[in-house]
Amino acid sequence: MDFSIRVIRSDEWEKGRELRLVALRDPVAHLAFLDTYEDAVARPDSFWQERTAGASEDGPGDVRQFVAEAADGRWLGTVTVLVERAGTETYFGDVPAVEQTHVVGVFVRDEARGSGVIDALYEAAVEWSWSLEQGVERVRLYVHGENVRAQAAYRRMGFVDTGVRVALHGQEDAQELEFELLRPAG
Repeated sequence: MDFSIRVIRSDEWEKGRELRLVALRDPVAHLAFLDTYEDAVARPDSFWQERTAGASEDGPGDVRQFVAEAADGRWLGTVTVLVERAGTETYFGDVPAVEQTHVVGVFVRDEARGSGVIDALYEAAVEWSWSLEQGVERVRLYVHGENVRAQAAYRRMGFVDTGVRVALHGQEDAQELEFELLRPAG
């Protein structure tokens, strides 16, 4: 499969919205996202415009969204990376001890699974993380305890389970596992 990886552009909010809505219809969306299709589809265009602009190269620099784009322009997958500062409360309510990034919003369309899209998206996310001037020490992500497909993909890419567990928002019996990839020495 022929594709390229790039950062979204601020004017691509409609494509970003469309891909997010497809992702939220995936059979494992309830395990992978802290959002629902019903909530997302009800959001106004201004929400999607702001979200896309903030994650673009023209954004403030604390978020980047990467997309895998087929030769015909169709988006095959996406990953978003959030910068999290040491000693500062994150969107998720914790306070990291080190400078880090946090991978969220991972999705690959069915027809692109197994084609290397997820690996290329993660490579771009990690490369961007290591390139930040703040000296990011690790890249982290959370994965639902029951999402074994995603866990296997993350392990294959070098992420390791840290042992940290958090209750899934609104579901005390469900847990998310924290995985991390540490900055290589040197």
